[in-house]
Amino acid sequence: MADTELDAIDRKILAILQENGRLSNQEIAERVNLSPSPCLRRIRRLEESGVIRGYVALLDPQKLGLGLLAYVNVRLEKRGGTAGTRSPNPATHADLFREAVRAWPEVVACDAMTGDMDYLLRVQVEDMAHFSRFVQDQLLHHPSVIDVKTSFSLERIKETTALPLL
Repeated sequence: MADTELDAIDRKILAILQENGRLSNQEIAERVNLSPSPCLRRIRRLEESGVIRGYVALLDPQKLGLGLLAYVNVRLEKRGGTAGTRSPNPATHADLFREAVRAWPEVVACDAMTGDMDYLLRVQVEDMAHFSRFVQDQLLHHPSVIDVKTSFSLERIKETTALPLL
């Protein structure tokens, strides 16, 4: 269930912004048949409520020399429950791993998973040599990581940042 009530006009505004976030308020207002002021109020409400999290430029990884995409399943150490148990609030293996992942620029997405593995990483790198360095120097070097399984993307069939607005 959505936290914010959205009507048909809100959904249309969101669909338009997902397609092209650089449109002016005037252009969006015309497309949803509103005057600019109420359209802008709606957009600001969607931003303030967190429905619109931000605006970004989508970059082409190939054109930036980042031609290799890997999906990496990671399993963490579970024994002992925590790492560095001398502090009053010891960090868990998961806490330490999450902190490390946030610092690795090669990891463009990370999700905690159900099943055999704990995390799924989406890793975008230049080539196999870059991937090998990342795995050897960062991922496998992390003390909480006990197993890694990698699949490489052969061809991108679909990629979108647009969410389905039902």
